[in-house]
Amino acid sequence: MKKFDFVGGTLFVFASFSAILIFLITFYLLRAGISVLNWSFISGLIWNPAQDQYGILPMLVSTIIIVTGAVGFGVLIGVPCAIFLAEFAPFWLRNIIKSAVEILTGIPSIVIGFFGLLVIVPLIRERMTSGNGESILAGWIVLTIMILPNIITISEDAIRAVPATYREASLALGATKWQTVRNAVLPSASSGIGAALILGIGKAFGETMAVLLVIGNPNIPFIPTSILDNVRTLTSTIALEFGYADWGSAHMAALYAIGVVLFFIVVILNLVATVLIRKRMFKEP
Repeated sequence: MKKFDFVGGTLFVFASFSAILIFLITFYLLRAGISVLNWSFISGLIWNPAQDQYGILPMLVSTIIIVTGAVGFGVLIGVPCAIFLAEFAPFWLRNIIKSAVEILTGIPSIVIGFFGLLVIVPLIRERMTSGNGESILAGWIVLTIMILPNIITISEDAIRAVPATYREASLALGATKWQTVRNAVLPSASSGIGAALILGIGKAFGETMAVLLVIGNPNIPFIPTSILDNVRTLTSTIALEFGYADWGSAHMAALYAIGVVLFFIVVILNLVATVLIRKRMFKEP
């Protein structure tokens, strides 16, 4: 009879806790929001709890636009910064930038939101000919600031983890430093960079208070046509209305259903990203 491994069994219990927790969260959200979760809820154009109208399409579109733009800017800024820190920056400069990025990670989201409200929103209002400053553009800038540290840190760690032999072999064949980074290092670090992207997307979907302060949050959400439009996202709707929704009402169920939609969006994004990473989006070195 095989002897029971106490340490292995204990680790298995702790490892299973995450899966059990995800199951419980999913079950609770579905139980609370299933009464209103249907196609008309997802595709509806009007969100007006006073009239018992619950359609989240405008908020869903606004959420996707803000998250996509912020992650796009985060990748365009964060990945080159990570490449510079890992491959080109001198030691003293790397330490300064790395420390600044780590400090940025520790700033609470509400503080960044106030920065956006007091600095970014007035700047947009002064520079643009339309809008009051609270807009998709402000949301992009604030969310980009929030997800940049994660993208930079994880991407840099992934790049630095590439074995030195890859670089040496490429340089020995006559490749330049940049050719080595582009053709040998980045493909090998693609999984880590993909993980940084996944984390950035998840954080962008989950952030509420910072975005809540800078996007305007109109009472009746609408599908935006300009980056200067006031919008309302799914998470900001939950934050704004959860406090006064009657417990057990259709309004409360609709807010839980929004949580279900957010949950499954993040799950689907993670699955898609995992599949793409496993298929090696980048060419092998």
